[in-house]
Amino acid sequence: MLDIPVIDLSGLVTGDPAALTRMTGEVANACRDVGFFYVRGHGVPSDVLDAVMAQAHAFFAQPQAYKDALKISADSDNQGYVGLRTEALDPGHNIDDKEAFNIRIDPLDRGRSPLCPELPGFDAVMADYFSRMLRLGADLHRPIARDLGLAEDYFDLRLDRPMATFRLLHYPPATVRADGAFGAGAHTDYGNLTLLLTDDAGGLEVQRRDGAWIAAPPMPGAFICNIGDCLMRWTNDIYRSTPHRVTNPQGRDRYSIAFFLDANGDAMVEAIPSCVNAGESPRYAPITAGDYLASRFAQTYGFTQADKA
Repeated sequence: MLDIPVIDLSGLVTGDPAALTRMTGEVANACRDVGFFYVRGHGVPSDVLDAVMAQAHAFFAQPQAYKDALKISADSDNQGYVGLRTEALDPGHNIDDKEAFNIRIDPLDRGRSPLCPELPGFDAVMADYFSRMLRLGADLHRPIARDLGLAEDYFDLRLDRPMATFRLLHYPPATVRADGAFGAGAHTDYGNLTLLLTDDAGGLEVQRRDGAWIAAPPMPGAFICNIGDCLMRWTNDIYRSTPHRVTNPQGRDRYSIAFFLDANGDAMVEAIPSCVNAGESPRYAPITAGDYLASRFAQTYGFTQADKA
């Protein structure tokens, strides 16, 4: 039996009142409890999901020199290739056994350089997927706002220029290593919401509130959604960002695509009034989403604001 709830999003995009009321309760329970949930009925066609996964396979199949030429750097605005075993999401553990390609797309920037000119259709598929995820992530903030006693459009102006990123991820087959590395060490996500598309290899594990690790098995056609640290700060820990990790599969590769919806860089992340008890102070000092995200990237990649200057 799944410990992670499954939420049907049918009616979310159209604004059906009954559907929004149902979803508000279901999303609220998931965000306050395990911090993870599956979403079905999201309206993203299966051929779109197949196309973006196929392009991820094609990218990671490129020669290493090609990928290295796209390597992430301090001035790349969190876009670029992250090499195999170069990232540690859990600083107290070992280097992650994975490689990734971070993509950020401004839908209005029609004149940008191609991401991967050698891969036919890559840019078009990525731009289409990015825009669909951006819309879905923003729509999911509507039941969240309702649950928190806010106007349904509260997050709209805080997500109209978001620091959204998605990552193509490749985990090689598990190997026996002395350091006992995970594909992705235990971590929480940094921003507001994550929407994860996975293949059928499995390997994602979520930590329950009692400390036990449970599997988050693949569910065809569904996304796995979880809240991040910024939304936890906004809700004064009413919502919980949950540690999760990835174990590399035996005898096969694993591919996934994670979309991270982070608020506008200048959005002030501070406790929502309904989340602070009378007579108590917020748990966190206000901070812009951009400054908070920069501090987290510094921990992961070693980049600082000075590096980016």
